[in-house]
Amino acid sequence: MTIAVGGFGLCGIPEALIMALRDSGKKGFTVASNNAGVDDWGLGLLLQTRQIRKMISSYVGENREFERQFLSGDLEVEFCPQGTLAERMRAGGAGIPGFYTRTGFGTTVAEGKEVHEFDGVSYILERGIRADLALVKAWKGDRSGNLIYRKTARNFNPMAATCGRVTVAEVEHLVDTGELDPDHIHTPGIFVQRMVQNPRAEKRIEQRTVRQA
Repeated sequence: MTIAVGGFGLCGIPEALIMALRDSGKKGFTVASNNAGVDDWGLGLLLQTRQIRKMISSYVGENREFERQFLSGDLEVEFCPQGTLAERMRAGGAGIPGFYTRTGFGTTVAEGKEVHEFDGVSYILERGIRADLALVKAWKGDRSGNLIYRKTARNFNPMAATCGRVTVAEVEHLVDTGELDPDHIHTPGIFVQRMVQNPRAEKRIEQRTVRQA
């Protein structure tokens, strides 16, 4: 099963849904997400239990277990630039099977990929991501599945929500249909099949940096 997961670091991650996935005991997942959280939180929980077979990621620098499994060959990794990963999710959700981008041309990212020249410039073909399941986190949602993300948590969540054949949203605040201003909705309910309310979300800080007094 391929799973798209929203979030950036520990910001905007569907923590309750990740823990439910861990508790299911299922294994062999391919997970498309910007990163794999940290060792004891977020997707790092699924690495601890060896439930992830492959990661499609941009940034992996905060997780020692990720590093250990990757270097030992236990975890397959497909590195993907952040903008390309976001566009692959968006394209998959829009029914676009692939697109050309200059990002990654001439690097290991381009290995094995089709190259095409447009106006004298070389581009590589990237495939859209169509996930079997998408897990996203929203600040507020209504009972029709319309979602609003808050500030930085509006990162990979909108794109992940569209690319899942089944999308499950974890929301902090659940309101009745009609209470959300249509102009403020980021993800229309047509993309969301299931919702879980988690009003007591734990907001961990990935790295805390403070100045000396």
